Amino acid sequence: MRNIILSIIGGIAIIASIFIGNIIANNKKKQRPVIEKVVKTVFTDTVNNGTIQIVIPANGNLEAKRRVELFSEVQGVFRANRKLFRAGETYRKGEILISIDAAEFYASLQSSKSNLYNAIAAVMPDLRLDFPEIFPKWQNYLKNFDLDKAIPKLPKMTSDKENYFITGRGIVSSYYNVKNQEQRLSKYTIRAPFSGILTEALITEGALVRNGQKLGAFIDPSVYEMEVALGKNYASFLKVGEAVVLNDIEGTQTYSGKVSRVNGSIDASTQTITAFIEVKDNQLKEGMYLEANLNAKKEYDAIEINRSLVKEGKEIFVVRDSVLDLISVEPVFFSDTKAVLKGIPNGTVILEKPIPGAYAGMLVKPYTTNSENNSKTSRKAKQQ
Repeated sequence: MRNIILSIIGGIAIIASIFIGNIIANNKKKQRPVIEKVVKTVFTDTVNNGTIQIVIPANGNLEAKRRVELFSEVQGVFRANRKLFRAGETYRKGEILISIDAAEFYASLQSSKSNLYNAIAAVMPDLRLDFPEIFPKWQNYLKNFDLDKAIPKLPKMTSDKENYFITGRGIVSSYYNVKNQEQRLSKYTIRAPFSGILTEALITEGALVRNGQKLGAFIDPSVYEMEVALGKNYASFLKVGEAVVLNDIEGTQTYSGKVSRVNGSIDASTQTITAFIEVKDNQLKEGMYLEANLNAKKEYDAIEINRSLVKEGKEIFVVRDSVLDLISVEPVFFSDTKAVLKGIPNGTVILEKPIPGAYAGMLVKPYTTNSENNSKTSRKAKQQ
């Protein structure tokens, strides 16, 4: 009985293994599914070479073109003037900015003038006896000598004897000592070198001013300059006198300027070249931050495309019979977002936007709008 049961179980196992083997064999004979080729839709553009204006973006802060830092060369008490010495005060050319008390120094100057006058007067009797031919001009000099005015220039020496005689009496040295003191007296008063506005005031009336102390800053608000640092690759593009469009950060105001100066050397540490943009406008203020677009130069027979479309090997993708291909190009200029290229024939179909994972030989389908499809359909209908 036991043998019979074992035989039945073995037979069932054999039949089951044969059945499962047939199922596996039948599954292997089924054809694998064919993977459909994916054709990406791309945005394209047709090359039409023309003239491209190369624009270099830059930014910086405005600074008055005519700016004076005010320093004191003498010491004394700052005296009050008709106008308060305060930031924002306007002055006309020649008007007094700063007046320092010079009463003590003025008295010293008058004493030196008096000594010179006395020295000349003391030699007049000798001149009358020994040099009667030159006595009249020295006498005339004394008549025109005024202690309250700047001393006149000494009479011209006509002979060596006259020169030795006058110099030996110490008159020449006294004269130049007085002239030196007159020059120093003029430093007690600082006048406006041009019409402008006081932008910085570091002292107040009654304060003690010391030699070498900074007093403030004075500017001409009619003309400003903006210093911009550009990469050395742009050095050959910059031209003095080139028009520049400037705008504020918000982009609400636009100003016109021009390149006034270009530095002749490149900064060794940053490898940049400095250019200065001159701009005039009543709304501008010193310190304003502006953005500029410099029209560097014009490039002929060129196109401008997105910079991301240019590969590292100076190649770009073109579409030929719905297949991507790579061609070599000649880059002329790169900005942050754009690239100017040459060497691409007119009529070449290129990508307008980059494609992730694109490669040469990739199948693509140019994107067309409904209006384009309708126009193509109407053209075919007319032909039929």
